Amino acid sequence: MQAKTRSKTKSTGANGAPPSLHDCIVIKGAREHNLQNLNVTIPRNKLVVITGLSGSGKSSLAFDTIYAEGQRRYVESLSAYARQFLEMMEKPDVDLIEGLSPAISIEQKTTHRNPRSTVGTVTEVYDYLRLLFARVGTPHCHKCGKPIQSQTPQAIVDSILALPEGAKVQILAPIVRQRKGTYQKAIDDVKRRGFVRVRVDGKVYSVEDTIELERYVKHDIDVVVDRIVIKSGLQTRVTDSVETSLTLADGIIRIAMDLPDGTSREVLQSEHFACVDCGISSEELAPRMFSFNNPHGACPECTGLGTTMEVDVDLVVPDANLSIAQGAIKPWNIHRVLDGPYRRALRSLCHHFEEGEHTPWCDLSENLQQAILYGTEAIVDFSYGNERGGGEWLRAFEGVIPNITRRMKDTESNWVRDTFAEFMATKTCSVCKGARLRPESRSVLVGKQNIMDVTGMSIREALEFFQSLQLTETQQLIAVRILKEIRERLGFLVNVGLDYLSLDRNAGTLSGGESQRIRLATQIGSGLTGVLYVLDEPSIGLHQRDNKKLIVTLDRLRDLGNTVIVVEHDEETIRAADYVLDLGPGAGVHGGRVVAEGPPEAIMANRESFTGQYLTGAFQVFCPETRRKPNGKSIVIHGAQHNNLQNIDVTLPLGVFVCVTGVSGSGKSSLINETLFPASWQTQVHRGPQAHRQGHRY
Repeated sequence: MQAKTRSKTKSTGANGAPPSLHDCIVIKGAREHNLQNLNVTIPRNKLVVITGLSGSGKSSLAFDTIYAEGQRRYVESLSAYARQFLEMMEKPDVDLIEGLSPAISIEQKTTHRNPRSTVGTVTEVYDYLRLLFARVGTPHCHKCGKPIQSQTPQAIVDSILALPEGAKVQILAPIVRQRKGTYQKAIDDVKRRGFVRVRVDGKVYSVEDTIELERYVKHDIDVVVDRIVIKSGLQTRVTDSVETSLTLADGIIRIAMDLPDGTSREVLQSEHFACVDCGISSEELAPRMFSFNNPHGACPECTGLGTTMEVDVDLVVPDANLSIAQGAIKPWNIHRVLDGPYRRALRSLCHHFEEGEHTPWCDLSENLQQAILYGTEAIVDFSYGNERGGGEWLRAFEGVIPNITRRMKDTESNWVRDTFAEFMATKTCSVCKGARLRPESRSVLVGKQNIMDVTGMSIREALEFFQSLQLTETQQLIAVRILKEIRERLGFLVNVGLDYLSLDRNAGTLSGGESQRIRLATQIGSGLTGVLYVLDEPSIGLHQRDNKKLIVTLDRLRDLGNTVIVVEHDEETIRAADYVLDLGPGAGVHGGRVVAEGPPEAIMANRESFTGQYLTGAFQVFCPETRRKPNGKSIVIHGAQHNNLQNIDVTLPLGVFVCVTGVSGSGKSSLINETLFPASWQTQVHRGPQAHRQGHRY
């Protein structure tokens, strides 16, 4: 049947003539998985679709044979040193493959599990945004919101002399800030310049001391330029010291102060940026300031994650109808060994507030609830006595939540961490409000927007923002190349139907189809030519409305000078292909052969091709004449607001086949996978295995 089919549908070039062999990928004797000793010729620099029944051998040919051999040969061509860092795929079961290019696989799976990965970082758009804000951004004070102006050396001198008399001041020149290395040459240079002291990682050394630093640990090194006690007549000395520090540290100075009232503080000042009203100084703008993966830019509270693990009150008190005596405070009742002292402490606290330990939690006063959860400032009598003795303690109560937080932070026991982890939940960082960056970084504006405002926009909104962005003539000259890259990459994402995503969307929350199309847009942005791209059903998860955008993107990837091989079932993609391979005729051992090959018209003309028959309309999927009726029960969802759900109410009948559809990004997965399923699972856990069979309201 294979020979008969081929005699009817020969491979043709762009003008209908058979392509020459040097323009083709020639495969002979492919036997990977269920491929039946397959011989096939695929034209290069074309959009090629491999289609057929599920299990017919499409992925075996595209990924396990063509891509595997292309990737293996490319890695094999590298040096032995480079190969040790790359994974080499096994040689596929095939007799001969000719005409291969370096291959890139874009599969249908979510590959980014790192909580720090976002759409912006994966597509590299965020890297260009960091560069843009570092080069043309306008820094503002994060307290008063006014633009930060440059600070002159005289202004720094005046701020030092304005300190109260008797204050002890060290004028330091920060020559190394959070950098790895030993820096022995830098310390020797300080010694040659005549300075006698340096402060390394907060500790002061003489330059004559032996200072050994770990090479792969980040260090801070400050030259101690002067040490003074504030009094009258120091104008000239302070001026000289400030100018020396600014010269040594490229315009930055650190002032360490011990004030007469016993307090100590340090101020980092710069002759470049400082708020005149608030006295807040900022370092010179650099791309690392806008990276939540770098200590210079990340929020110190959440270290750039945007979320923190905090004790959840609802998990600490899961059943408000229980009393203290019945174990309402779950963390202090999960292990019998903890019952005695903790129960006595809670009983004493109830007596202090003159409330009963047998009163349900929900009926206790708010003052007592807050005291139990968060502790007290007032002294409480925790004295007790029994037949084995007793004790007397008068102290403030720490609180359940501070107690768990402290023990989680201090313990080295995995058992303790695992025990208390079940009472903690991921919450938005209270300091940065989920923005991930330091306030100084969030206060740099371009076009009246900070970098997190831009990443919070949808991709389409961000593209419109940058297309209409107004900059000064100087800023435009600086940013022209950066803006070009940003606009192009955002345009690619719009073209593959991902305009609804935001750049700060966590990459781990993307569906397989979304992740695949992001990689596709990234490859277009890279501008590579002469590459073999192998894609796995890029139309999955994409609404028919957006199919044309995807096909245009595939065409563009091909027009750059690449060969694009797509495993696909979608009708529009098959019709748009330059060349189609239809595998079959069945699945498993009944597949693995070429049923038809050639342009889409040749596939449709072949009566042995199931794909061709469906394309012509000879075969159809008919709608059922009768529909099953619901069993009278239903699941009712009230006020769903997860992700982009707009506080919707939904009723899902039971006993029937229910389809949830809509355009990409409309909230289908948010409703079913991330709202209904978790709620039904919790109901089953709390109410038993019969609960999920009944209609419930969520």
